[in-house]
Amino acid sequence: MPLKKEIVWRVGVIYILMLAFAMLIIGKILYLQLVEGGKWKEQAQTLTLKDITIESNRGDILASDGRLLASSVPYYEIRMDMRSTGMDNAIFNSGIDSLSMKLSELFRDKSQSEYKKELVKARKSGERFHLIKRRVNYNQLKKIKTFPIFRLGQYKGGFIALQTNLRIKPHVSLASRTIGKTTLGEGGNVVGIEGAYDEELKGVDGVRLMQRLNGNVWMPVHDGNEVEPRDGMDIVTTIDVDIQDVAENALRKQLVRQEALHGTAVLMEVSTGEIKAIVNLERNSKGQYKETYNYAIGESRAPGSTFKLASIIALLEDGYVELDDTINTGNGEIMYYDKKIADTKRGGHGILTIQEVFELSSNVGISKLITDYYTGKEEKFINRLYGMNLNNRLGFAIKGEGEPEIKYPGDKLWSGISLPQMSYGYEVRLTPLQTLNLYNAIANDGKMVKPKFVKGLMYHGDWVKKFDTEVIKQSVCSRSTLRKVKVMLEGVVERGTARNLRNDNYKIAGKTGTAQLDNREIGYSDKSKISHQASFVGYFPADNPKYSCIVVVNAPSRNVYYGNLVAGPVFKEIADKVYASNTKMHEGLNSAENEEEKNIEIPYTKNSHREELKNALSYLDIETNDEDVISDWVITTRLDSCVKFSNRTITENLMPNVKGMGVKDAVFILENIGISVELQGRGTILKQSIAPGTRISKGDLVVLEMSFN
Repeated sequence: MPLKKEIVWRVGVIYILMLAFAMLIIGKILYLQLVEGGKWKEQAQTLTLKDITIESNRGDILASDGRLLASSVPYYEIRMDMRSTGMDNAIFNSGIDSLSMKLSELFRDKSQSEYKKELVKARKSGERFHLIKRRVNYNQLKKIKTFPIFRLGQYKGGFIALQTNLRIKPHVSLASRTIGKTTLGEGGNVVGIEGAYDEELKGVDGVRLMQRLNGNVWMPVHDGNEVEPRDGMDIVTTIDVDIQDVAENALRKQLVRQEALHGTAVLMEVSTGEIKAIVNLERNSKGQYKETYNYAIGESRAPGSTFKLASIIALLEDGYVELDDTINTGNGEIMYYDKKIADTKRGGHGILTIQEVFELSSNVGISKLITDYYTGKEEKFINRLYGMNLNNRLGFAIKGEGEPEIKYPGDKLWSGISLPQMSYGYEVRLTPLQTLNLYNAIANDGKMVKPKFVKGLMYHGDWVKKFDTEVIKQSVCSRSTLRKVKVMLEGVVERGTARNLRNDNYKIAGKTGTAQLDNREIGYSDKSKISHQASFVGYFPADNPKYSCIVVVNAPSRNVYYGNLVAGPVFKEIADKVYASNTKMHEGLNSAENEEEKNIEIPYTKNSHREELKNALSYLDIETNDEDVISDWVITTRLDSCVKFSNRTITENLMPNVKGMGVKDAVFILENIGISVELQGRGTILKQSIAPGTRISKGDLVVLEMSFN
C-alpha cells in the first residue's frame, strides 16, 4: 500500500475513534444531566447543605412555692483540633507552655508539665478531636477563650467548644428519687417525675438549614423553612422544700441510730392528697444513706399491725362488734393449725374491750374476732377490704408502683390460716403510700383521694394546666364507723401502744405496726435471724386533721424494732415541726373564743426608748398611755389596761437614771455621754454606782448592778 494511503487510513481510524470517544462523553454528559441530574444535585447538596437539630430547653421542676428542684444548666466540652490547617508549628510551639500553665491553674487537676505532655502527644498523633475537659461552665469557658493558642479560634487555634445541657438538682438529695433523673439510653427517661412528664418537660426540637463554606465553616441559611425550638413546660410539684428537709433529717437520724437497712417517710395533705414530703433512704456499702429506690411507691410488703384498721372497719361495718364489747385474749397466745399467733405482752392482756384490742394492738384479739365472725364467710371479709380499694394500685403517673396483694378465697395460696393472718397484716401486701391512703381517708371524713405529686404545668410563668384532686371513693365506710375508728386511732396515742407520742400541744391519731420480714428479701445468709419492719401511720391534729403521715423503717439492727419506738419518733419530729411552723393549725390562737376574749394580761416592761417601746407594744396589741410625755427615753408603769409612760430626761453633765432599764439601752445612753460602764450580773439594772443627778465628767466609770448574778 502506498505510503500516502496508509497515512490517510491511519489518520481516519484515529479520527473515527476520537469522534466515537467524544460522542460517548457527550452521551454520558446528557445522561447525567437529563437522567441522573436530580440524584447528583441532591447528593451535592448533602455535602454543602444539611439540616441540624436545635435542641429545645428542658423545662424546670419546681417545688410548690416555685423553688427549683431540677433545672438544666449549659455546660461545655472543650476539645482541640491538632491538625487544624491554620495552626502551624510556630503557633503551637510558641504558645503550648502558656496554654498548659493556664489550663493547670484553671482546672487544678493536672500539673503544667502533664498538660504539656498530653497536648504535645496529641499533636504528634494528629488528633482532630482531642478531649481536654468535660463539664466546663460558662465562666470557665469565657476564660478559656482568652488562653494562648485558643484565643486564635477554631481555624488557627484548633479550639472546639461543644455545648451540652446538664440536669442539676439545687437541693441535691432532697426527694431526688421522686424528682427522678434524665437518661440517654434507648428507654428514655423513666424515673420519677422526670420520666412521668418527659413529653411535657422536653419540649419540641427545632430544625435549621446550614450551608458549608470554605474552611469547613457552617453558616445558617434563612430559607423560610426554619423551625424554631419550643421550650419544655415547667412542672410545679406539691413538694414543700422546708417540710421535705425536716422529714429527711428526721428519718436519716433514726436510720443511723438504729443502723437500719432502709426507710421511708411520706407527709400528705389530708384534703387535697398533695404529697408535701417524700423521703426514701437506703444504706449503701459505705454506710451512707442515699436515695436509690422509691420505697414509698414501689415496695409492696406485709404492713403488719397498721392493717388492723381495715379489719376493725370490716367488723364495725358488718355490725358484728361495738367498741365496748369484750373478748378474752387469754395468756396472749393462740394456735391456728400449726401457726401460733402471740401478743407482745408477756402473759397476755386477758379480757379486753374491742377498743382496747385495737389501742393495745392485740394480735390474738383481732385474729379471734375475724375468725369468729368470718369463718365460712371469708368472701364477705375480703369484699370489705376490696371496698376500701386496698386491692388496686393508686395509679400514679410516676412509674414503678408496687402491686397490692389481697388474696381471695379459692386462690391457690389461700389456706386455713389465711384469715387470721390477714387480720393483723400478714399474707397481704401494700406499699407505704397505699397504707397511708387508707388512713388519710379516715382523716378526710371517709373520702379517699388520690395522692398527688404535681400541681400543674406552667409555660414561661403562665399556668397551662392545673391538676385537680381526684376522688377515688366518696366514703370508705359509714359515718358511724368513721366516728368510732377515729376514737380508737386517738386512743392508740392517748392510752395505747403509742403513748410516747402524746403531747400537750396537739393530738395525734394513728397506729403502730411491727412486722417480721422474710429473711430472703433482705439478703441475710443466716436464715435463723429474724428481722423486722417498724412503722407508724396516722394524722394530725386529730381533732381537725391537716396532714397524714407514714414512717416505715426496715430492718433496724439495734434490737429495738417496735413501731412506737423506731418509726414513731420520726413521725412526731415531723409533726412537731410542721405544727410549729403553721400557725393556722394552732386552733387555740385562732379560735372564736379567743377572739372574743380580749382580756390580755399587761406585761412588765423595762424602761426604754419611747418609740421603740411603742412599736413593740403596738405589735402585741397592748395599749400605751404617753400623754404629756416629751422625752425620747421613758419610765414605764404597768396599769390594768395599758402601759403608762413617764418622762425620763437626760441633762448634760448630770448622771442619768438608768435603773429599771435593760443593759443595751443603758450602755447606749451612758457611752454616748462619755461614761465608761462596768457590768455586774445580768437582767434589769437595779443599782448604779453614781447616783442619778450627780455631776459627771467624760471618762468617769459607773458600775451597774443587775437583777441576776
